[in-house]
Amino acid sequence: MVKSAHIKGKVTYREGDGAHITIPLGPCEVEETAQDVTISWVDGETHGSTAIPIGDFKRYVSSRAIELVTTEPA
Repeated sequence: MVKSAHIKGKVTYREGDGAHITIPLGPCEVEETAQDVTISWVDGETHGSTAIPIGDFKRYVSSRAIELVTTEPA
């Protein structure tokens, strides 16, 4: 299930063995699986997406670098 979230602090990922890349602050969508979390975002006209390990995602949420958006029941 896809959830809405906000990047509030420094969240990084790596493409292969390359340097760490910072995900821009702002809204994003996250989709969790048993192994990883896919984060998708829009930065101007650029659309980005990456998968990070579930442990890294939980650490970012715990440190409040990623804030999950909770919705009120209707």
